[in-house]
Amino acid sequence: MKKLIGLVLLLLSATTINAQAPNYDDLKILYADGNYEKLVKVAENYTLKDDLKKDPMPFIWLGKGLYKISLSGTDEEKFKNAYKDAIAAVSKSLKNDKDNTALTDHQEFIDEFQMSMVTRIDNDLAANDFNKASGWVIKYYKVTKNPVGAKFLDGASKYRKSDKGGANTAWKEADLMLKDITSIEDWSDADRQMLKLGALQTAECYLASKQKEKAKALLNKVAQWYEEDESFKAKYDEIVN
Repeated sequence: MKKLIGLVLLLLSATTINAQAPNYDDLKILYADGNYEKLVKVAENYTLKDDLKKDPMPFIWLGKGLYKISLSGTDEEKFKNAYKDAIAAVSKSLKNDKDNTALTDHQEFIDEFQMSMVTRIDNDLAANDFNKASGWVIKYYKVTKNPVGAKFLDGASKYRKSDKGGANTAWKEADLMLKDITSIEDWSDADRQMLKLGALQTAECYLASKQKEKAKALLNKVAQWYEEDESFKAKYDEIVN
Protein backbone atom coordinates (compact mmCIF):
# COMPACT_ATOMS: atom_id res chain seq x y z
CA MET A 1 0.00 0.00 0.00
CA LYS A 2 2.82 2.37 0.89
CA LYS A 3 4.50 1.59 -2.43
CA LEU A 4 1.27 2.37 -4.25
CA ILE A 5 0.88 5.69 -2.44
CA GLY A 6 4.50 6.53 -3.23
CA LEU A 7 3.94 5.74 -6.90
CA VAL A 8 0.85 7.98 -6.99
CA LEU A 9 2.78 10.83 -5.38
CA LEU A 10 5.60 10.35 -7.86
CA LEU A 11 3.17 10.51 -10.77
CA LEU A 12 1.53 13.60 -9.33
CA SER A 13 4.93 15.23 -8.94
CA ALA A 14 5.79 14.43 -12.56
CA THR A 15 2.45 15.86 -13.66
CA THR A 16 3.15 19.07 -11.74
CA ILE A 17 6.55 19.38 -13.37
CA ASN A 18 5.04 18.81 -16.80
CA ALA A 19 2.37 21.42 -16.04
CA GLN A 20 5.01 24.08 -15.63
CA ALA A 21 5.48 26.65 -18.37
CA PRO A 22 6.73 25.13 -21.63
CA ASN A 23 9.98 26.17 -23.29
CA TYR A 24 8.11 27.47 -26.35
CA ASP A 25 10.45 25.82 -28.83
CA ASP A 26 7.56 25.67 -31.29
CA LEU A 27 7.25 29.48 -31.19
CA LYS A 28 11.00 29.90 -31.65
CA ILE A 29 10.91 27.67 -34.73
CA LEU A 30 7.91 29.47 -36.25
CA TYR A 31 9.63 32.81 -35.76
CA ALA A 32 12.90 31.57 -37.25
CA ASP A 33 10.98 30.20 -40.25
CA GLY A 34 9.20 33.51 -40.77
CA ASN A 35 5.81 31.84 -40.32
CA TYR A 36 4.43 34.82 -38.46
CA GLU A 37 0.71 34.25 -38.93
CA LYS A 38 0.95 30.75 -37.48
CA LEU A 39 3.24 32.09 -34.76
CA VAL A 40 0.53 34.56 -33.74
CA LYS A 41 -2.11 31.84 -33.72
CA VAL A 42 -0.07 29.42 -31.60
CA ALA A 43 1.24 32.11 -29.24
CA GLU A 44 -2.26 33.47 -28.73
CA ASN A 45 -3.50 30.00 -27.82
CA TYR A 46 -0.82 29.85 -25.13
CA THR A 47 -1.88 33.24 -23.72
CA LEU A 48 -5.45 31.97 -23.33
CA LYS A 49 -4.44 29.10 -21.06
CA ASP A 50 -5.21 29.81 -17.40
CA ASP A 51 -1.82 28.56 -16.23
CA LEU A 52 0.10 30.70 -18.74
CA LYS A 53 -1.81 33.99 -18.76
CA LYS A 54 0.72 35.51 -16.34
CA ASP A 55 3.75 34.14 -18.19
CA PRO A 56 5.53 36.90 -20.16
CA MET A 57 6.91 34.54 -22.80
CA PRO A 58 3.85 33.74 -24.95
CA PHE A 59 2.94 37.42 -24.99
CA ILE A 60 6.38 38.52 -26.20
CA TRP A 61 6.26 35.94 -29.00
CA LEU A 62 2.76 37.12 -29.87
CA GLY A 63 4.06 40.69 -30.01
CA LYS A 64 7.01 39.69 -32.19
CA GLY A 65 4.74 37.92 -34.65
CA LEU A 66 2.27 40.78 -34.86
CA TYR A 67 5.04 43.32 -35.31
CA LYS A 68 6.55 41.34 -38.20
CA ILE A 69 3.12 41.09 -39.82
CA SER A 70 2.65 44.85 -39.47
CA LEU A 71 5.93 45.37 -41.34
CA SER A 72 5.34 42.87 -44.13
CA GLY A 73 1.61 43.48 -44.56
CA THR A 74 -1.20 40.99 -45.07
CA ASP A 75 -4.65 40.86 -46.64
CA GLU A 76 -6.09 39.16 -43.56
CA GLU A 77 -8.76 41.35 -41.96
CA LYS A 78 -7.89 40.09 -38.50
CA PHE A 79 -4.40 41.60 -38.82
CA LYS A 80 -5.48 45.08 -39.93
CA ASN A 81 -4.45 46.44 -36.50
CA ALA A 82 -1.40 44.22 -36.13
CA TYR A 83 0.89 47.02 -34.94
CA LYS A 84 -1.46 48.24 -32.22
CA ASP A 85 -2.16 44.64 -31.21
CA ALA A 86 1.60 44.14 -30.94
CA ILE A 87 1.75 47.05 -28.51
CA ALA A 88 -0.86 45.37 -26.32
CA ALA A 89 1.00 42.05 -26.40
CA VAL A 90 4.40 43.56 -25.60
CA SER A 91 2.80 45.61 -22.84
CA LYS A 92 1.31 42.50 -21.27
CA SER A 93 4.63 40.71 -21.51
CA LEU A 94 6.49 43.51 -19.75
CA LYS A 95 3.80 43.71 -17.10
CA ASN A 96 4.11 39.97 -16.45
CA ASP A 97 7.91 40.17 -16.16
CA LYS A 98 7.79 41.17 -12.52
CA ASP A 99 11.50 40.93 -11.75
CA ASN A 100 12.77 42.18 -15.13
CA THR A 101 14.66 38.97 -15.88
CA ALA A 102 12.44 36.84 -18.11
CA LEU A 103 12.79 38.89 -21.29
CA THR A 104 16.57 39.26 -21.43
CA ASP A 105 16.82 37.23 -24.64
CA HIS A 106 14.17 39.45 -26.25
CA GLN A 107 15.68 42.81 -25.33
CA GLU A 108 16.94 43.49 -28.83
CA PHE A 109 13.39 43.12 -30.16
CA ILE A 110 11.94 45.28 -27.38
CA ASP A 111 14.48 48.00 -28.18
CA GLU A 112 13.61 47.84 -31.88
CA PHE A 113 9.90 47.91 -31.16
CA GLN A 114 10.23 50.88 -28.83
CA MET A 115 12.30 52.72 -31.42
CA SER A 116 9.64 52.12 -34.07
CA MET A 117 7.22 53.99 -31.83
CA VAL A 118 9.70 56.81 -31.18
CA THR A 119 10.10 57.21 -34.94
CA ARG A 120 6.34 57.58 -35.34
CA ILE A 121 6.21 60.13 -32.53
CA ASP A 122 9.16 62.08 -33.94
CA ASN A 123 7.62 62.17 -37.41
CA ASP A 124 4.29 63.39 -36.06
CA LEU A 125 5.99 66.10 -34.01
CA ALA A 126 7.93 67.23 -37.08
CA ALA A 127 4.62 67.48 -38.95
CA ASN A 128 3.06 69.42 -36.04
CA ASP A 129 0.46 66.66 -35.74
CA PHE A 130 0.29 66.82 -31.96
CA ASN A 131 -2.94 64.85 -31.70
CA LYS A 132 -1.40 61.88 -33.44
CA ALA A 133 1.87 62.20 -31.55
CA SER A 134 -0.05 62.31 -28.28
CA GLY A 135 -1.79 59.04 -29.11
CA TRP A 136 1.53 57.25 -29.66
CA VAL A 137 3.02 58.79 -26.53
CA ILE A 138 0.20 57.35 -24.44
CA LYS A 139 0.84 53.94 -26.00
CA TYR A 140 4.58 54.24 -25.35
CA TYR A 141 3.88 54.25 -21.63
CA LYS A 142 2.79 50.63 -22.06
CA VAL A 143 6.07 49.38 -23.52
CA THR A 144 8.64 51.03 -21.27
CA LYS A 145 9.77 50.88 -17.69
CA ASN A 146 11.40 54.32 -18.02
CA PRO A 147 8.40 56.58 -18.70
CA VAL A 148 9.83 59.98 -17.78
CA GLY A 149 10.48 61.02 -21.38
CA ALA A 150 6.97 60.01 -22.37
CA LYS A 151 5.61 61.98 -19.43
CA PHE A 152 7.40 65.15 -20.57
CA LEU A 153 6.13 64.60 -24.11
CA ASP A 154 2.65 63.98 -22.79
CA GLY A 155 2.77 67.40 -21.14
CA ALA A 156 4.11 69.07 -24.28
CA SER A 157 1.39 67.49 -26.41
CA LYS A 158 -1.29 68.64 -23.99
CA TYR A 159 0.14 72.16 -24.01
CA ARG A 160 0.09 72.23 -27.80
CA LYS A 161 -3.56 71.15 -27.67
CA SER A 162 -4.35 74.06 -25.32
CA ASP A 163 -4.73 71.83 -22.27
CA LYS A 164 -2.40 73.87 -20.05
CA GLY A 165 -3.72 72.38 -16.83
CA GLY A 166 -3.09 68.85 -18.06
CA ALA A 167 0.32 69.88 -19.35
CA ASN A 168 1.41 71.31 -16.00
CA THR A 169 0.22 68.21 -14.17
CA ALA A 170 2.19 65.94 -16.52
CA TRP A 171 5.31 68.10 -16.24
CA LYS A 172 5.17 68.08 -12.44
CA GLU A 173 4.96 64.29 -12.49
CA ALA A 174 7.85 64.13 -14.94
CA ASP A 175 9.98 66.42 -12.77
CA LEU A 176 9.42 64.12 -9.80
CA MET A 177 10.47 61.10 -11.88
CA LEU A 178 13.55 62.92 -13.13
CA LYS A 179 14.75 63.63 -9.58
CA ASP A 180 15.16 59.90 -8.96
CA ILE A 181 17.24 59.26 -12.10
CA THR A 182 21.01 59.28 -11.67
CA SER A 183 21.96 57.52 -14.90
CA ILE A 184 20.37 56.46 -18.18
CA GLU A 185 23.29 54.28 -19.22
CA ASP A 186 21.30 51.05 -19.04
CA TRP A 187 18.26 52.49 -20.83
CA SER A 188 17.32 51.47 -24.34
CA ASP A 189 18.19 53.86 -27.17
CA ALA A 190 14.47 54.51 -27.55
CA ASP A 191 14.03 55.51 -23.90
CA ARG A 192 17.01 57.85 -24.15
CA GLN A 193 15.58 59.35 -27.33
CA MET A 194 12.19 59.82 -25.65
CA LEU A 195 13.77 61.72 -22.77
CA LYS A 196 15.62 63.92 -25.22
CA LEU A 197 12.46 64.62 -27.23
CA GLY A 198 10.43 65.18 -24.08
CA ALA A 199 12.92 67.64 -22.61
CA LEU A 200 13.33 69.60 -25.84
CA GLN A 201 9.62 69.76 -26.59
CA THR A 202 8.85 70.80 -23.02
CA ALA A 203 11.55 73.49 -23.17
CA GLU A 204 9.95 74.84 -26.36
CA CYS A 205 6.61 75.02 -24.58
CA TYR A 206 8.17 76.84 -21.64
CA LEU A 207 9.64 79.37 -24.05
CA ALA A 208 6.26 79.82 -25.73
CA SER A 209 4.73 80.58 -22.33
CA LYS A 210 7.54 83.05 -21.52
CA GLN A 211 9.16 80.80 -18.91
CA LYS A 212 12.71 80.80 -20.26
CA GLU A 213 14.31 80.05 -16.89
CA LYS A 214 12.26 76.87 -16.55
CA ALA A 215 13.35 75.85 -20.04
CA LYS A 216 16.99 76.41 -19.15
CA ALA A 217 16.67 74.56 -15.84
CA LEU A 218 15.13 71.50 -17.49
CA LEU A 219 17.75 71.28 -20.22
CA ASN A 220 20.52 71.67 -17.66
CA LYS A 221 19.13 68.71 -15.73
CA VAL A 222 19.41 66.36 -18.71
CA ALA A 223 22.38 67.87 -20.56
CA GLN A 224 24.88 65.55 -18.82
CA TRP A 225 23.41 62.60 -20.73
CA TYR A 226 23.55 64.17 -24.18
CA GLU A 227 27.03 65.68 -24.30
CA GLU A 228 27.81 63.78 -27.52
CA ASP A 229 24.44 64.45 -29.15
CA GLU A 230 24.91 67.18 -31.74
CA SER A 231 21.22 67.94 -32.26
CA PHE A 232 20.65 68.28 -28.52
CA LYS A 233 23.71 70.48 -28.15
CA ALA A 234 22.53 72.77 -30.94
CA LYS A 235 19.14 73.27 -29.33
CA TYR A 236 20.72 73.60 -25.88
CA ASP A 237 23.02 76.36 -27.10
CA GLU A 238 20.10 78.12 -28.75
CA ILE A 239 18.04 78.16 -25.56
CA VAL A 240 20.56 78.23 -22.72
CA ASN A 241 23.58 80.09 -24.05
